[in-house]
Amino acid sequence: MAKKIGFIGLGVIGGSLAKAIRKYHPTYDVIAYDINRESLALALQEGTITIACVEIDYNFRDCDYIFLCAPVSDNTAHLSLLKDYIDSHCILTDVGSVKTSIHQEIIAQGLEEVFIGGHPMAGSERNGFANAKAHLIENAYYILTPSAKVASEKVEAYQTFITSLKALPVVLDYQQHDFITGTISHLPHIIAFCLVNQVRGTDTPDEWMKTLAAGGFKDITRIASSSPLMWQQICLENRDQITHILDSYIAALSTTRDAIQDCSEQELYSCFESAKDYRDSISDISRGSIRKVFALYCDIVDEAGGIAIITTILASNQINIKNMGIVHNREFVEGALCIEFYDDVSFAKATELLAKYHYSVYTR
Repeated sequence: MAKKIGFIGLGVIGGSLAKAIRKYHPTYDVIAYDINRESLALALQEGTITIACVEIDYNFRDCDYIFLCAPVSDNTAHLSLLKDYIDSHCILTDVGSVKTSIHQEIIAQGLEEVFIGGHPMAGSERNGFANAKAHLIENAYYILTPSAKVASEKVEAYQTFITSLKALPVVLDYQQHDFITGTISHLPHIIAFCLVNQVRGTDTPDEWMKTLAAGGFKDITRIASSSPLMWQQICLENRDQITHILDSYIAALSTTRDAIQDCSEQELYSCFESAKDYRDSISDISRGSIRKVFALYCDIVDEAGGIAIITTILASNQINIKNMGIVHNREFVEGALCIEFYDDVSFAKATELLAKYHYSVYTR
């Protein structure tokens, strides 16, 4: 019997998941609700969904999976409406980048036995169903945060389902998830925003800091160009973890400041050496927070020979590749494949060439 999948919200993430389900499980029934009628009409026209819902109603009864893909602030109302249509065999999940708030609401609603939080670590700067792609989550990490009362069989089934969509499931406790993402994602964004504001606020009247800002500053603050609204919401949703993380980081800055003030050569060297050793141990093909990197990102479908075709195109045009790899965490970077080059000439030529062959190419 074909499974039935429900979506609340059909934006770029929800739409991409729906398209992936249609691609890998063409017999599944996919129903969706979205406030944007145009998105629903387009999804129905393309055959991504089988039923378009203008409200959350009986159509969501007997779903095997229901994905909450609307803004987190809307989920409380949606859960109240869905509750009457969710039975014990259903797996309820979401796609938010902060998990504590949704888990707390699930506990309050008494839905722990059916809920497994989800966080696909892939995204796009573009919004809406029109920009959804079936391969968006291919080879991307997909974090699952099971509630305390959900059966292990449901977790295993969800892992298998996510794997069938070509993503890489990782199971974490939801509070651990928020601490980890708060440290490796939320904190760097806050640092970037604050560093840019520090320069803006202390720049000379003729803006020499802006004029002289070199690659290091630009690379480390690139993410400060992210959506202010999105990061306002993320910080408020994950405020407890972020404030704890910030306290720890501020203490580390204070220790380093004291070492500089006291001319503590060994303490400074140890700080920089340990950071360098740990940073060098992280697999990162772009390696690029400080030195100039000539790298592009491109969409590539996970199929036999996909990477070989790209390397053949580049090699036949005498373009040398320095490094190449799949990007598993693509929340704030588009393109599944990252290709690094030795110089800007090769980078520019490769970008033009791959676009000519109809690859979607993204540069930073």
